[in-house]
Amino acid sequence: MVFRRDVSLHDGSLMPRFGMGTWHLAEGRRSPAQEEAALKAGLDAGISLIDTAEMYADGRAESLVGRAITGYDRSRLFLVSKVYPHNAGRRQLRRSLEASLRRLGTDYLDMYLLHWRGSIPLAETVDCMERAKSDGLIRNWGVSNFDIDDMRELFATPGGDLCAVNQDLYHLGSRGVEFSLLPWMDAHGVPLMAYCPMAQAGRLNRRILDDPAVRAVASAHGVGPIQVLLAFVLRRDDTIAIPCSGDARHVLDNLRACDLALSADELAALDDAFPAPTSKEPLDMQ
Repeated sequence: MVFRRDVSLHDGSLMPRFGMGTWHLAEGRRSPAQEEAALKAGLDAGISLIDTAEMYADGRAESLVGRAITGYDRSRLFLVSKVYPHNAGRRQLRRSLEASLRRLGTDYLDMYLLHWRGSIPLAETVDCMERAKSDGLIRNWGVSNFDIDDMRELFATPGGDLCAVNQDLYHLGSRGVEFSLLPWMDAHGVPLMAYCPMAQAGRLNRRILDDPAVRAVASAHGVGPIQVLLAFVLRRDDTIAIPCSGDARHVLDNLRACDLALSADELAALDDAFPAPTSKEPLDMQ
């Protein structure tokens, strides 16, 4: 099976299926230089998608990305950021967007997401997103942390069907989106952006990296458990993975998952160890 490098969006444009996340970067866990070097290592290795948000480290993650991408060909990058729900209306979205652009050092975003549902009506947010797109400040827009009822409401809103992606937490140990949300998204041509695809290196599920099935698959391919988790998420052609790491070596290790094709027997073993849901589950966000 050949790994599909891009996913086609509703307007025919392409979005890379593998990128770098920045949640928990720029929070002082590592030096800024180390985290910037990690992003640059990914860029140099051909990873063009970077996901961030105005929320992450109070904007410092966007500034980190802005420093990292300096000197790279902007036209070859795919930058994604997110707006707080309370900033997603007529009074504030444009101001938040322009602040994100300044921190990133760019004059447009390839994708702008509503970070999660808030009190501002979806119709107002959609209108603001479409105006920003018409003005050339964003190429496309989408949502994050939306469940199936949220997506149905969005698509029933005028212009809501222009939503390009939905970003949700998804990994081998958290498969709730597979029951009803992913089938709905597939039917409506909305790709999934999977955040925390490695379960935050196992922190979200302590047993996942030590699971015998995961380790057996990893051993068979000569990789680590992390690559198996990423390959599991990437098995779907319409799923985008955005693992986060502030370590250059780990970023390059993550990239190896794109060359890892899991067999039907291996997927069955992982499915037995971490079964798909048999009923609707609450949307997982951590």
